Amino acid sequence: MAGSAEEDLIQRVLDLLGCLDRAAFLRRVAAWHESLGFGAMATRPEKVSRWKRGVRPDRCTETAMAAMLGVPTDQVRALGWPHWLRVALDADQVLLTAPWTPAGALTALDHLGRPDTMDRRAALFTGGALAATTLANWAAASPATAVLTSGRPRVTDRSAALIDARLTALRQLDDEIGSAETYALARAELSSITTVLRTRSYSEPVARQLFATAAEASRICGWCAFDSGDTAVAERHYMAAARAAASAQDPIVTANLFAFWAMARYSDHDTSGALDYADEALRNARRTGSPRMIAMIHARTARAHAKSGDLRASRRAEAAAFTAYDNAGRPEDEPACVYWVSRAELHSWAANNASDLHDPRRALTHYAAVAAPRDETYDGDAYPRSRALRLSREADVHLSLRDVEVAVHTADQAVRAMGGVTSARGTTVLTDLRTKLRAHQHLPEVREFLDRTV
Repeated sequence: MAGSAEEDLIQRVLDLLGCLDRAAFLRRVAAWHESLGFGAMATRPEKVSRWKRGVRPDRCTETAMAAMLGVPTDQVRALGWPHWLRVALDADQVLLTAPWTPAGALTALDHLGRPDTMDRRAALFTGGALAATTLANWAAASPATAVLTSGRPRVTDRSAALIDARLTALRQLDDEIGSAETYALARAELSSITTVLRTRSYSEPVARQLFATAAEASRICGWCAFDSGDTAVAERHYMAAARAAASAQDPIVTANLFAFWAMARYSDHDTSGALDYADEALRNARRTGSPRMIAMIHARTARAHAKSGDLRASRRAEAAAFTAYDNAGRPEDEPACVYWVSRAELHSWAANNASDLHDPRRALTHYAAVAAPRDETYDGDAYPRSRALRLSREADVHLSLRDVEVAVHTADQAVRAMGGVTSARGTTVLTDLRTKLRAHQHLPEVREFLDRTV
């Protein structure tokens, strides 16, 4: 609803300041307005009402408000109204204002370790402007250096490698049991890595490897939160991961992070931010030389364009994804984080693009290719969540073509594929499909499916 974000944020700022009414808040802003040399400011209560409805304050009033709340001018410009108000709220401030240094990265990671400070009510102020600011800060960030403090235990190369191996297991565990359970395990892993960074000594190469594992652990947390339907928490983990990745200066971790962040952005209808992150992901992926990673990022770009209705750009990025994948070798010869990328997965994404671009016949062509991919054997049982999502979306395509019997059969396969894997995305897609099927509940097979899947 228009104005709801403004109303919520302004009320939270009033609560933060202890202002019992709008008049008290306006008197405080007016005092800052005058102290900055802007002269007297009107304090009629309807001014706050207009702000809550989405009317932006004039430049002088906004500057006075930012000064009162201690929000830097560059954050006001980058985030825009009303999003910069969140910087004044303790839950979000650290993630935006901490310096882009190893110490700043640790501050952000520590913040995520305190769940009571994480504000789940609002999405982290993202969008094209913040994406550009984040990427500029990332490029100028300070890399990690050695920490050689006497009396502290030393972290060896082997210890850092063992930590990294645990993240490999977490990624695969997410495939098996789903995001809700894996999130708790990833949070614990992230907390452990942060503690090691704060309390141990290590060489510069080990420092960078530890920050890389911290970034990937936070990225896994972000993905799990996103798949569980909690985009606000996902965004916070991605922001902290970006800071850790900047300290690590690791192109694999960076490319993977920004690729997943791009997915969160286009899923939230922010094509500009998604494409900015995908571009940065691709620049880093090319440094890795990994065809699977490059293909995956081209596919993310294609999804962003499809979401915005740009057929030509989506098809171009889609073709680039398949071309890159033609050079892929064995999964074990590429970065561990892209083990799941396959030609079948690319076809599944291409089918989603076709659906978003209102071309159901083309979508079915790609779904058929998933079942018989070229040059590889696709084990759908190893990825039950992906298989369930694909089958649910395929059922939706059949339904759009009025092939109700096939739609029900495919939907039934999706339900069986999901099994005990937790995924809010999978549940949402199936729920939407059930809603559409109710229009056909006069058919026996539809009634039976609806009754069986209550």
